[in-house]
Formats: sequence, structure tokens, C-alpha cells
Amino acid sequence: MKILIAADGSAYTKRMLAFIAAHDEWLGPQHSYTVLHCVPAVPHRAAAFVGKPQVDAFYADDAETVLKPIRAFFKRHGVGATFVYRIGPAGSTIAKFATRQSFDLIVMGTHGRGAVAGLVMGSVTTKVLSLCSTPLLLIR
Repeated sequence: MKILIAADGSAYTKRMLAFIAAHDEWLGPQHSYTVLHCVPAVPHRAAAFVGKPQVDAFYADDAETVLKPIRAFFKRHGVGATFVYRIGPAGSTIAKFATRQSFDLIVMGTHGRGAVAGLVMGSVTTKVLSLCSTPLLLIR
């Protein structure tokens, strides 16, 4: 199964990884994993002020802060994964990435914060559900 793991580095990401580790059927060579982190875009005026090299370094540093412990998690469990980051709003970026790459499943933690629709699931989760037909496994 081709699995997309959407990660933001929060406690909910840690819970999601703990869930995966606790269930042998999720970790193993029968699955192909890609871990995606979405970095919020720097406002245009700020980016123009500091310059492209600094903005690119910010994006890479932000992504590495989130992806480094997840990379260690997969290594510790002896499972290979691909690690990527994209710049943009998390919900639409995850949905677009999952659709374009034809994933079989998206796994993500849910915060349970936000507006009325986000009372049960987080607003990012709600956005992914509304924009994407890929099944989601939500860990809370």
C-alpha cells in the first residue's frame, strides 16, 4: 500500500507514530511510505525584504525540524520512507499532493481545534476530506 503520512511535528504527530508502531500491520516492507510536512508560506512582502536564499533556508530548516525525528523513528523501526516538504496551506497542499501522487491512504493526526466543522476534527483534516478522495486514517 502506498501511504502518505502528513506530519506537523505536534503531539498529534507523535501519537500517530506511536499508533503506527503499536500495530505491526502498519510497519513493514509491504507498504511504501512518504512523509509530508507543509511549511506555511512566508508573506510575499517579508520574502521580498529578506531575499530568496534566506526564505529558502527558513523553509528547509522548518521542514528539517519536523522531519528529523520522524526520519529517526522510521530508521529505528527498520522501515524506509521518503521525506518531503511543500510550501503552502496544509489542508489543500496535502490533498493536492495525495491526489497527484496516487496514494492509497493518508495517515494523519488530528488536533480537534477550529471552527464548527473543526470541533470533532481539525480544520486541516476537514480541508483534506473536502478536497481529496483518498481514504484517511485519522489518529486522535
